[in-house]
Amino acid sequence: MAVPKRKTSKQRKNKRRASSYRLNKTTVIECPNCHEAMQPHRVCPSCGYYNGKEVVAVD
Repeated sequence: MAVPKRKTSKQRKNKRRASSYRLNKTTVIECPNCHEAMQPHRVCPSCGYYNGKEVVAVD
């Protein structure tokens, strides 16, 4: 069985754990109807269209 020769320091341990501790960037695409930035698979907040159809009436 493999046994470590030395104790892992707190700094090394915390550095390893911190690599996955960040927020992911949100994905932004262009709306095919009004060409504004929007999140994929959601109704466009500026024009109210989703999948080529008006879903929400936007003033």
